[in-house]
Amino acid sequence: MKKLLLLSSLTILLFSCKGNYEELVECYCGEIISDDVADYSIVAMNECTGNERKFILNYDDWITAFIGTDYCISNPEGW
Repeated sequence: MKKLLLLSSLTILLFSCKGNYEELVECYCGEIISDDVADYSIVAMNECTGNERKFILNYDDWITAFIGTDYCISNPEGW
């Protein structure tokens, strides 16, 4: 009887837990949708808001930022 009670309790505990398994979205990241070699800039679309914003990068960062990839900006000031 004790085994049945223990097994029942364990089953109830396992199936009664509700978790929030939503994927966390980083609101300072976005997908690069265009770039410009003239001023080493990219235009990225924010993952949270859908806003597009142009960022001017240094050459070393720009050369590794490819269209269609995600890019994160530190301190984007309300992007």
